[in-house]
Amino acid sequence: MLKTIIKSNRFLVILIFLVALVSCDSKQIFDEYKSLESGSWEINTPITYKFTVTDTLAKKNLFINVRNNNDYEFSNLFLITKMSFPDGNVMQDTLEYDMADKKGAFLGEGFSEIKENKLLYKEQILFPTAGDYSVEVFQAMRKNEEIEGIQKLKGIIGVGFRIEKTK
Repeated sequence: MLKTIIKSNRFLVILIFLVALVSCDSKQIFDEYKSLESGSWEINTPITYKFTVTDTLAKKNLFINVRNNNDYEFSNLFLITKMSFPDGNVMQDTLEYDMADKKGAFLGEGFSEIKENKLLYKEQILFPTAGDYSVEVFQAMRKNEEIEGIQKLKGIIGVGFRIEKTK
């Protein structure tokens, strides 16, 4: 009897599961990850995201998502971002994020040696015009008291960019 009920409701169970899965991320407007196959991020090598903005009235939150593993040697991360607007203007920011706590344990989500950090880039922003935008993300790490940047930053295995609706 129970097997008959389960078989007859299998389609309904699968449908409910799929609807629940899709609706879990209702805030997402844009979300793209790029893997760094070599496990290192070269200086002056941007990771670029292109997206189209149609809604200029609703505020949005922007995030940079970083996946790192135990090869990452630092407790922080410096990034440079360049956002290009449809009219040709470019906005550049230098950002610093904590990647580990005071005891040296990596921050972020994850059960294995890989941690994922959702780092706030811009909060409650309005895009001024509709059109095609791009964001370039560069690593800008340097060792203490050294002028030259780290040529190949080890331990960063993926970088993402995400746009979310605000509440």
